[in-house]
Amino acid sequence: MKNKFINIFFNLSHMFPLHSPSSLIQATPTTFGDLRLANGHSAQRRRVTSGPPPSGLQDWLHIFQAWSGPERLLALDELIDRCETNQVKHMMQVIQPQFQRDFISLLPKELALYVLTFLAPSDLLQAAQTCRYWRILAEDNLLWREKCREQGISQYSSSWRRTCVRPGAAVSPWKSAYIRQHRIENNWRNGDTGEPMVLKGHDDHVITCLQFSGDLIVSGSDDNTLKVWSAITGKCLRTLTGHTGGVWCSQMAVTTVISGSTDRTLRVWDADSGQCVHTLYGHTSTVRCMHLHGNRVVSGSRDTTLRVWDVSTGRCEHVLTGHVAAVRCVQYDGRRVVSGGYDYMVKVWDAESEVCLHTLQGHTNRVYSLQYHIDHIHSLTSGMELRDNILVSGNADSTVRVWDIRTGQCLHTLQGPHKHQSAVTCLQFCRGLVLSSSDDGTVKLWDLRTGAWIRDVVALQSRGSGGVVWRIRASDTRLVCAAGSRNGTEETKLLVLDFDLDDRKKETD
Repeated sequence: MKNKFINIFFNLSHMFPLHSPSSLIQATPTTFGDLRLANGHSAQRRRVTSGPPPSGLQDWLHIFQAWSGPERLLALDELIDRCETNQVKHMMQVIQPQFQRDFISLLPKELALYVLTFLAPSDLLQAAQTCRYWRILAEDNLLWREKCREQGISQYSSSWRRTCVRPGAAVSPWKSAYIRQHRIENNWRNGDTGEPMVLKGHDDHVITCLQFSGDLIVSGSDDNTLKVWSAITGKCLRTLTGHTGGVWCSQMAVTTVISGSTDRTLRVWDADSGQCVHTLYGHTSTVRCMHLHGNRVVSGSRDTTLRVWDVSTGRCEHVLTGHVAAVRCVQYDGRRVVSGGYDYMVKVWDAESEVCLHTLQGHTNRVYSLQYHIDHIHSLTSGMELRDNILVSGNADSTVRVWDIRTGQCLHTLQGPHKHQSAVTCLQFCRGLVLSSSDDGTVKLWDLRTGAWIRDVVALQSRGSGGVVWRIRASDTRLVCAAGSRNGTEETKLLVLDFDLDDRKKETD
């Protein structure tokens, strides 16, 4: 950090020559004694107390003062050569502090803050420990707001400020936001989260779908129910009952939940009250997939059709027919519907006219998932996530691949000694990272930019012997995993990991 300040000040001395530190000193000292006085030290202070002064000292000093400047320098060179090491060290201890300058304190506040803008956040945190005035400058809220903007942090929480700042201390809320985000990032990467919260309620059934919104978690199961959980306390708030068959798919927006079942219906629920608002009839076989956009949801069924529903009224507005086998996946952007099915085909529909605009052929097996983004459609036989121009796909061969959709190039294949040992079941982007779950009973964290494995976030005790992570959902601060087994080696449960834990919360957990 010292070198950074030197470089910054060197540049500023050229940009603002009238504001150099020397020009800010009221009077230029002519002797070292004057300099000590200017720095607040007494000229009469005795630095050496080994005994009375030697005889002839004053005469010696008068002779030295009578010499010219070059003669004094020559005399000092000769004197230093004749000094012992401890005597030279003593001179350095006396002289050096007098020439040190806190140039930040000498600058006008606006210019001092400008200097600090060149420092990285980690250097600002160090600078705040230098002295009281530096701490005041390094707490500047506008300064930290800019640092947060550079890091992509767009807001701060007032509640965070209340819980983290010592009484009476003036700490920038934007600085607190940066520290919080930095801590959360470290917790994701290093695993400092404490024990996960375990949520049980579906007995030994399979958790078939998982949604996570705000502080609410909704899980659906082949036990015909959905359960609403608190992500904060882990308590089951309510059980949504009414389906007469297993729940196979769901969507969630705020507190509205839509579920699809083997009983051939969709149901619209109020997660707060647990009430079924609408039951949507029309499909003649299992509802296998759905996608919610605004106030409309599109469902796909094993009856080979898709239906467009108005969530607020429960009315079926359109029926899309054309697939010749079960519809397994669907995406909807409010205008176009894209569907994939067991007939190996991907179809693009105009939802309003119910017309199939395109049939994309070429797959030689069932289409289980797809991603639709503006003019690009990607369909594979496993899960995937798309963000901007980066597509991440999970595969049955236990690998995760990262693609550039503009060029079609595979940027990374996430494998190696830490790769999954079985098929990938779910994927999600999170904070510039990639999360992947697998039949091998683990959830792995990968660096999206480099493709490097970071760590196993979850590793079930029965991993490798039947334990499965079926679904994952994540926010910036939490990860929810639906886990269990197909052979009784692992209980069916939800695991909730909170990465927004400071040291005090960890101590109380």
